[in-house]
Amino acid sequence: MGVVNITPDSFSDGALFLEPHAAVEHARKLAADGADIIDIGGESTRPGAAPVSEAEELQRVLPVLGKIHDLCVSVDTRRPGVMRAALEAGASMINDVQALQAPGALEAVRSSRCAVCLMHMKGEPATMQREPHYDDVVAEVKEFLRQRIAAAEGAGIARERLVVDPGFGFGKTAEHNLQLLRRLREFGDLEVPLMAGLSRKSTIGKLTGRPVEERLAGSLAMALLALEGGARILRVHDVKDTRDVITVWQAFNES
Repeated sequence: MGVVNITPDSFSDGALFLEPHAAVEHARKLAADGADIIDIGGESTRPGAAPVSEAEELQRVLPVLGKIHDLCVSVDTRRPGVMRAALEAGASMINDVQALQAPGALEAVRSSRCAVCLMHMKGEPATMQREPHYDDVVAEVKEFLRQRIAAAEGAGIARERLVVDPGFGFGKTAEHNLQLLRRLREFGDLEVPLMAGLSRKSTIGKLTGRPVEERLAGSLAMALLALEGGARILRVHDVKDTRDVITVWQAFNES
């Protein structure tokens, strides 16, 4: 899954793809580089980010989606109104950092055939990194995702449509993220595909001392560890390099 942030303030590529033509061009480049899914979003959910209005989010997302709906496009949103509009415009997947908890979110995706990613986030983007605490981060995140799977199924969304994401960096310290990564295979108990989004994140910066633009090597290491932990989808900024990691890992395991 290749990331296209149509925002002025995302942590890694904010403002680079705010203009629709730039976002479309980048999305097609990521697809050419080997992305199976293009994940577009019009609201930054980086730590400390302020929310935008639904109208602003739609204004950012829909012109881009309209130009790339021939690709497999995921829309990263937590708003039911944006979900409905995106699905009508041809989105194939909804990637929700709030795991369809907003009123009306379950109903917004139920009648479609889209895939849905349910992610764990502790708190809100503006405050989620203020001393997050868990007694057992893996157990608590897994139980939350189990409950959201049950809620989705109870609302009539088939399990076969679901993906889960433990939400690396979303209300979690670097040590929490490492614990999740070490025990990633435990999420296999949920019996739905697992997505991991570790690309360029602050944990890599804490471990390596590198600024965000110098975190490719760390991101690739995280991608490989996530593959070893059972991740089926990697949400990344650097598609071509990550595709090479996947190719080598698959060849190693098939030999």
